[in-house]
Order: sequence, then structure tokens, then C-alpha cells
Amino acid sequence: MEIFGLGVPELLLIVLVLLLLFGASRLPELGRSIGQFGKEVKKGINDDEKPAKKTAKKDS
Repeated sequence: MEIFGLGVPELLLIVLVLLLLFGASRLPELGRSIGQFGKEVKKGINDDEKPAKKTAKKDS
């Protein structure tokens, strides 16, 4: 199983490094922050596409 070209050993190493850097108590908070960031990025991308679609329809 690969995610973004990373196998299981690489993903486990990344999780271990995150545990060492942030500690187990801060990981849920970090996960929520990353999730909110991803949600905002998707929202920004979708908001950006809406005006482009309207313009494309007017030109046709």
C-alpha cells in the first residue's frame, strides 16, 4: 500500500518523528489543524472555480 509514493515503513517513520517532535498529547490538535487547513484549501479552490465557470458560459 502506498500513499503519495510512500510505503508503510516510511509512513511509520514519519508518525514516529511527529510523536517525538510534538508529543502524544499534541498530536490530536495537530491533526485537527491539518484537517481544517485542508478544508480551507478545498473551499478556496472551489470558490476560485465558480467565477471562471460563469465567465466561460458567457463567452460561449
